Amino acid sequence: MRKTSTRLRLAGGLAALLLSVGAPVAQADENEPPTLAELAQRHGRYFGSATDNPELTDEPYKAVLGTEFDMITPGNGMKWYATEPQQGVFDFSQGDEIVNLARANHQRVRGHTLVWHSQLPGWLTSRAWTADELRAVLKKHIQTEVRHYKGKIYAWDVVNEAFNEDGTYRETIFYKTLGPGYIADALRWAHQADPKAKLYLNDYNVEGTGPKSDAYYQLVKELKAQGVPVHGFGLQAHLALQYGYPGTLEDNLRRFSRLGLDTALTEVDVRMYVPADDAKLATQAEWYRDMTEACLAVRRCVGITLWDYTDKYSWIPAFFDGEGAALPWDEQLRPKPAYFAIREALG
Repeated sequence: MRKTSTRLRLAGGLAALLLSVGAPVAQADENEPPTLAELAQRHGRYFGSATDNPELTDEPYKAVLGTEFDMITPGNGMKWYATEPQQGVFDFSQGDEIVNLARANHQRVRGHTLVWHSQLPGWLTSRAWTADELRAVLKKHIQTEVRHYKGKIYAWDVVNEAFNEDGTYRETIFYKTLGPGYIADALRWAHQADPKAKLYLNDYNVEGTGPKSDAYYQLVKELKAQGVPVHGFGLQAHLALQYGYPGTLEDNLRRFSRLGLDTALTEVDVRMYVPADDAKLATQAEWYRDMTEACLAVRRCVGITLWDYTDKYSWIPAFFDGEGAALPWDEQLRPKPAYFAIREALG
């Protein structure tokens, strides 16, 4: 897949960036290349990054975060364990810090995530609930959080990871107690709390067509038929070199668009077995470029978010033994071939 020409173009992009870095400070505004966000905006898209509160003390990291991107996702600070650590006691300090930083940098925010089976507080998971009890708890949590951020959040990942790989419903506390209707309820409650926010379903391993993405396709058709407010489908795009590239990504984005949904690549990284080498980094760069091109090819694919932009703060090494190097910037905040491949795709 275009390996030789890709390497030449990437080398040229690196040379151009190094030349611009060496330019006199007085001319920096004229000579600095456009950011990923600026390039994406020319296509009517956004280009974003996740971030998390502990790394916001890292000023060099924060400088890139504040300039290169125009959409920010809090990696953990808006999840249930952080926002309602005790029943009925809400704490939005982590989310607020990231929202305030984004607003200061003229960036928008994707809210992540209202309903998920993971990272739940102990008070919620350590006891049995009747359906009426859990429905009330869920509604209060969703509406309190969404109201708190009303007018400050572009889109919410309302329900995250609702299906198994074979397309059956994941046996979460919500599904087991409330049945599949919890998804429609969650979307309706979020919409009541902030009618202007875009509401997404979000999952991993749904980039290509297959049983899991088919299940979402069918669910969206049913929700739309019932008049349930659902506006977007988020494809996390946590990819790994050893599993191959999802060649049907563009087709999949297109079929969800035809249902009247926006789509977005919401948590992008491309991991590999470490150490990285030139061949792996070249393949990774190809994948980042191909994903970017797939989004640009589908009108209602609205943007791309990296799951943090640098290997320095990647979640991958802690969760996948022996894997890493998944992001377009390395641990020293230096751009990798993937970064230049994204720039190339954005033109």
